[in-house]
Amino acid sequence: MSRIEIDGITKSFGRRPVLKGIDLAIAQGEFMALVGPSGCGKSTLLRIIAGLEREEAGSILLAGKAVDHLPARDRDLAMVFQSYALYPHLTVAENIAVPLTMRRLTTAERLPVFGRLSSRSRAVRREIDVEVAQACAMLGIGDLVDRKPGQLSGGQRQRVALGRAMVRAPKAFLMDEPLSNLDAKLRVEMRSEIARLHRRLETTFVYVTHDQAEAMTMADRIAVMMDGQLIQVGSPEEIYADPSDLRVAEFIGSPKINVAGADAARALAARLDDPAMALVPGLRLAFRAEAATLVDPSEGGLVGVVVHLENLGADLHVHLAIEGQAEPIIVRRDPHAPRLRLDERCGIVVPPERLLAFDGAGSRLRAAQIRRAA
Repeated sequence: MSRIEIDGITKSFGRRPVLKGIDLAIAQGEFMALVGPSGCGKSTLLRIIAGLEREEAGSILLAGKAVDHLPARDRDLAMVFQSYALYPHLTVAENIAVPLTMRRLTTAERLPVFGRLSSRSRAVRREIDVEVAQACAMLGIGDLVDRKPGQLSGGQRQRVALGRAMVRAPKAFLMDEPLSNLDAKLRVEMRSEIARLHRRLETTFVYVTHDQAEAMTMADRIAVMMDGQLIQVGSPEEIYADPSDLRVAEFIGSPKINVAGADAARALAARLDDPAMALVPGLRLAFRAEAATLVDPSEGGLVGVVVHLENLGADLHVHLAIEGQAEPIIVRRDPHAPRLRLDERCGIVVPPERLLAFDGAGSRLRAAQIRRAA
């Protein structure tokens, strides 16, 4: 296991900056998710950590030692790719054994004829077979060892790719959107499997994804990236409940956080205990769907018209159109509550402590900042 330190990493492709001075420390044994929209630079950062790309400035440290001068093969990091990158002509067992045979056998010992004649080669291969069998048993693919990748499902191929990384016993695992090719049901299953694997191996995981649900359900900490910059780093709970930037608030969470327009923000702010909030220039107020309650129109700070009812079984998402606001407000409601009708008018009440305030640039405003801005 190793601590990974990313210090001032910058990278451009042509004239386009992709990474703009990234600083991040990943603790030994931590599961860190790099999350953000496509094109934000997260995969490029992962490839720089792995040694597959060269940074223009900055440094990568593993266990306190700079590794910028080392090629990928000498960094002792295991990479799991989105495309699985399995050899189609090899069996499951042979695919998983590849890094061990390359590391432990000479070129001559890897040859079929010489390998069978060499007593050392036979002994090493027996050791490798034991380690491969252990990895397959841990991943639940022990009955697939003789199959080729073309005979496997997507989830089975992903387990083989994980097994090939595991047998190396690397300092850290680097995973680049490994579940994006799987269907929704299998993604949920593999999320829990990868999380359990991390707990069992107690090794550092760096996991790149654009799926905020993957990051929220697996990671110890999340690093949110936007436009080549690191916007916020924190636990899933901190990122969701206490975003430091409106872009983070909008990216993390499903359904998307509600952002009140100018008129709606003034209506909400007027009902708060802190009158200074209504005076902040460019004030933007946001709240999660579960923070709001639907009441009689005469009782609400906002009044909306029901335009869509999204029944998810355990939850009901009520979409309400607010006058002067382009996007509807979404309120999470108990599906067993009294039934609502389309075009019904409802009041929307949000407790003051559940409102998140942002300035015109999208930066989070705290109580002291609101009073100064007013």
